[in-house]
Amino acid sequence: MADFQTNILLGTVLVTLGIASLIGRWLRKQPSESINPALVRRFRQRLNAWWLMCAIMVFGLLLSRVGTVILFGLVSFWALREFITMTPTRRGDHRALFWALVFFTPLQYILIAIGTVHIPGRAAAMDLYGLYSIMIPVYASLFLPARIAMAGDHKRFLERTAQIQTGLLICVYSLSYAPALLYLPLKDSFGEPWQRSQAGLLIFFVLVSQLSEVFQWTWGQIAGKRLIAKDISTSRTWEGFLGGTLSTGLVGAMLWWVTPFQVWEAACMSMVIAVMGMFGGLTMSAIKRDRGVNDYGTLVMGHAGVLDRIDTICFAAPVFYHLTRFFFS
Repeated sequence: MADFQTNILLGTVLVTLGIASLIGRWLRKQPSESINPALVRRFRQRLNAWWLMCAIMVFGLLLSRVGTVILFGLVSFWALREFITMTPTRRGDHRALFWALVFFTPLQYILIAIGTVHIPGRAAAMDLYGLYSIMIPVYASLFLPARIAMAGDHKRFLERTAQIQTGLLICVYSLSYAPALLYLPLKDSFGEPWQRSQAGLLIFFVLVSQLSEVFQWTWGQIAGKRLIAKDISTSRTWEGFLGGTLSTGLVGAMLWWVTPFQVWEAACMSMVIAVMGMFGGLTMSAIKRDRGVNDYGTLVMGHAGVLDRIDTICFAAPVFYHLTRFFFS
């Protein structure tokens, strides 16, 4: 599924991670008086998480498009499980949760994996985008409250319903637009069909979304003074947001060759990813503060749960997908 440009990008990422691992080993041996041990520990923890995510991405690409969709489906299932575990539920919610986890989550990804269906009597195949783009926001959002109501438990009904709907929307619906990029018939800015692998576009999106978080945190440490929301996050500053977004745009422009975008278009799309990623990180931090927890889980070694690592991807994926679909498909 991956072409030469995609393999070059993957190789570059792996080499970079290897160099970063060597740097991490060197930093670990330095005396605590010269280097802050907390920063070294944070660096190594994030590095472990990036290695895991990179391994998952490579494994998914080796399994072809359907394998990548299945992989993201499993990540969505686990992320939704983490989200639901953190939020209080009642006995009347259990069957609705079963429908959310066992029916709507796999169905969303099955529809994406199928892509199109041929209907007898129609010349053109039917694109299932029209179905998977509304299934969870419309059908699941109407069915789940009704299923909870059928249990006869009215206590905190609105709160419980909203929690399940929000988890399904963020962890499943939004994240599913990342592997859906593999099924877009792309064209370049001049309207010519783009003949390269869509896998490069997916890797571009995941890589840029993760780098945006790193850049915003780094700029916040260097020049951050004004907190965006001090009661929600003590590390997100306006200076970090601005510097990180511009840095992300610069890196995205340098990676334009693996996308159907021109240089300036890749920069703009990367900055959109950075903005939406910040919204995602801030929103998920607000949910954690409301629930009184520090992290969503402990699946990813060194950086809490899987939802803590994909919050930027969840918020950026549907926006990036639809901008790409509208302008380059």
